[in-house]
Amino acid sequence: MKRIKYILFGFLLGVTVLSCKEKVRQDDDKLKNASWEEIEDYADGTTVNFMMWQGSTAINDYINNYVVPSVKRKYNIDLQISGGQGPEIVQLVMGEKQADIEQGQVDMAWINGETFFQLRKVKGLWGPFVGLLPNASLINFKDSFISTDFQQPVNGMEAPWSINQFAIVYDFEKLPNPPKNIPELKKFVKEHPGTFTISNDFTGMTLLKSFMAELGGGPNSLDGKFDEDRYTEISEKLWSFINENKRYFWKEGSTFPKEQSKMNQLFANGELLITYGFNEGGIEDKVLNGLYTQSTKGYAWSNGTIRNSNYLGILYNSPEKAGAMQVINFLLSPEAQLKKADAKGMDSNTVLAMDKLESEWKDKFLDARKREYGPTLKELEVNAIAEPAPEYMIRLYEDFRKKVIEN
Repeated sequence: MKRIKYILFGFLLGVTVLSCKEKVRQDDDKLKNASWEEIEDYADGTTVNFMMWQGSTAINDYINNYVVPSVKRKYNIDLQISGGQGPEIVQLVMGEKQADIEQGQVDMAWINGETFFQLRKVKGLWGPFVGLLPNASLINFKDSFISTDFQQPVNGMEAPWSINQFAIVYDFEKLPNPPKNIPELKKFVKEHPGTFTISNDFTGMTLLKSFMAELGGGPNSLDGKFDEDRYTEISEKLWSFINENKRYFWKEGSTFPKEQSKMNQLFANGELLITYGFNEGGIEDKVLNGLYTQSTKGYAWSNGTIRNSNYLGILYNSPEKAGAMQVINFLLSPEAQLKKADAKGMDSNTVLAMDKLESEWKDKFLDARKREYGPTLKELEVNAIAEPAPEYMIRLYEDFRKKVIEN
């Protein structure tokens, strides 16, 4: 009799689990076909969990002191922030999938590139949803740097949030003529030993992609799908260049910084004469905060530096997808994008098309505070190159460790 009860209990439990899964699927389908007014109703009173990189004071201030109170006041949404980027987001999703968790810890995440690629491979993103957002109609999707993420069409699975370009950073009073190509860099490290290095992080690997494009013969040499033979051919030249010259790097190439904050500090205290970063070098806030001198400038590599966009995605098992869409729609609003573009704030380029804005907002963007120190996106665009396929970044991480750090 007990055995029959156990069997019956197991059967009922299985039916319950299947019923829950079916309900989640039906709710998701209903949401994709809902009007925006219905989505707003669903979003009212929700708690939305947002996972994002928290390594910038300016970004954290924008999110915590502007976005969080704004979505609470406007939409009655409690926006909770948690720290995490690429690998952590992917690990979280894969862990929850393996555990068959239908209601995940995170609703939305700040992503791009290889993270987008990896999440798509494991079906970790929910969508397409971007077409449901009213403010998506203002995005400049004609710009291929916005509509394509690491050679991958976005296709409504992630919402563009910002666009920026990688830049090399230097102090023109200490270094009047910084290197602008690999032969000049080779000469520079020998003449200024210990003042250059490659960070073992996303930023450092992005620098290596610019080097690879140059070694490959031109700005477009890495375009298209990942090519194993092409990667092997070019990367061997890259590892040879680094290993032949790393004895002239910081700490004689015996170690490589793992965080961009470390690179910033080494540049600020004069140990490094060259650093680099996204957001056109991220110079403005560091000068304004006194970390960098006012003689700090930024430029693009002669062969080009990476220009890309970053995005907001909704995770497949988000319990508050409507709330996440409401938050993302707000982040794409002219109001929020203008606040984000303030050079004395987050200092981040908008993804909105000026010709799609009402004249009032267009004028406000034109009158917004501009940078005093760092280069603008417009100034660097002649040297902009597209992100290569995500496999290049994944392989660079692995091979930099094997062929440089452990060599």
